[in-house]
Amino acid sequence: MATLNLASILDDSAAAYPERTALVLGDTRLSYAQLNGAASQVANLLVERGIKPGDKVALSCPNLPYFSIVYFGILKAGATVVPLNVLLKGREVAYHLNDSQAKAVFAFQGTPDLAIGAECFEGFNGAEGCEHFFMITADPTAASPIEGTETLGQGMAGKSPVFETVATDEDDTAVILYTSGTTGQPKGAELRHSNMFSNQATSQELFGFDAERPETGLCVLPLFHSFGQTAIHNATIATGGTLVLLPRFEQNAALGLMVKEKVTLFGGVPTMYVGLLAAAAENPDAAAHVKDTLRAAVAGGAALPVAVHQQVEKVFGVTVLEGYGLSETSPVASFSPYGEPVRPGSIGVPIKDVSMKLIDPETGADLPDDPDTVGEIAIKGPNVMKGYYNRPEATAEAIDADGWFRSGDLAKKDADGWFYIVDRSKDMIIRGGFNVYPRELEEVLLTHPAIALAAVIGVPHDTHGEEIKAVVVLKPGAEADAEEIKAWMKEEVAAYKYPRMVEIVPALPMTATGKILKREIPR
Repeated sequence: MATLNLASILDDSAAAYPERTALVLGDTRLSYAQLNGAASQVANLLVERGIKPGDKVALSCPNLPYFSIVYFGILKAGATVVPLNVLLKGREVAYHLNDSQAKAVFAFQGTPDLAIGAECFEGFNGAEGCEHFFMITADPTAASPIEGTETLGQGMAGKSPVFETVATDEDDTAVILYTSGTTGQPKGAELRHSNMFSNQATSQELFGFDAERPETGLCVLPLFHSFGQTAIHNATIATGGTLVLLPRFEQNAALGLMVKEKVTLFGGVPTMYVGLLAAAAENPDAAAHVKDTLRAAVAGGAALPVAVHQQVEKVFGVTVLEGYGLSETSPVASFSPYGEPVRPGSIGVPIKDVSMKLIDPETGADLPDDPDTVGEIAIKGPNVMKGYYNRPEATAEAIDADGWFRSGDLAKKDADGWFYIVDRSKDMIIRGGFNVYPRELEEVLLTHPAIALAAVIGVPHDTHGEEIKAVVVLKPGAEADAEEIKAWMKEEVAAYKYPRMVEIVPALPMTATGKILKREIPR
């Protein structure tokens, strides 16, 4: 089988455009030659520490140059990247490290309100078989804030900036992205080098990338998430473009960077577009400058309201292209074709070499190809994952013998083959573009000493799309109030997951067999 290491996209761009700017963060600018050299140092570090091709290496870092450096360094060494959400708490990190069988972890130090490094170190100490911990500090010459731990800067010191990228088979796993279902703990979606390579290449075509006219993309989508990683980060690197990094979305800062760096490409979730429009209303001069340079805008994560579509087109002069995908599909499965009029509310058509169909969510049988027939989306193509890591039963449930992946999302399509999401057959909540899984939160709630029963639901929210609400029943004689439970959950799970709304009720609606009827819980 042909060799195809995802790191080749950096190798090729560094060879073709060594002096082009690859990464921008504030006043820091790294060329392709510098990025490639630093990634090679990380690869040499990993090999020195005994990391072998196929080993798993975790990475927890916001949108900083260090993410790209370590990401490509891991790939160059032939190892598998396990990106971690930077908001995970220590016990959640330990679960991910144990489940992926990670041999090493790189974690950014963070700030007092986002103690990424400390949480990851706690998780590292609770993980079996994870041998190496590297603290990424903002100042590469600084010592680690945790005594006895090694920094990335110390590890890279003296390492050669030259490394021959390990040849991997296209079926080898490049990345494991963690995703949940309604059945409990997160599962690791194994994405092959070929999955990741084909999806970023298709993203280039979808968004009109051209290496002779390199893009300047504002990277505000978190790089540990599949959308930002593949469609923005990897596609831009592969075409010799420039990534302007913003570690945390703030609407005025984002608009300012778009002006300063003459950004041509923006990708975000709907709440980010709402924020940009608000910033533009406060600073119309900046919006006018952005309108002169912005060439393409893409959205995913949730449906973009028609009114926002229209406002973005009016204010910034671009039509937002919407798409659909999942971690299991690398992620892009369908998109609005570049250059064609969009159909607001639609997730577009299947991307190149990918097929989508509607099936009966109960039986899995194909449904008639009639407009407005509602069914579960099934996806087949080079973007579909290898499977869930070490979960053959879950993989068999998700991917049938013919290679069709069941998404769990219900949709219909029009006479022209454009798809429209109708509902989710799973209970998943999408809050601000992040997937939140009720079952996981319910299991944590039930560890609270005062809680007997718990149900987590999504309620409509103007800016986040959905907000998380927990409805709980207390144990007989137990005492707790809503604010106390909220504060407790905030300490137990990542910040984007904890319920902002808690209601204590005497009982939950149930079926005769004792199953909670969530549809009967008031939103």
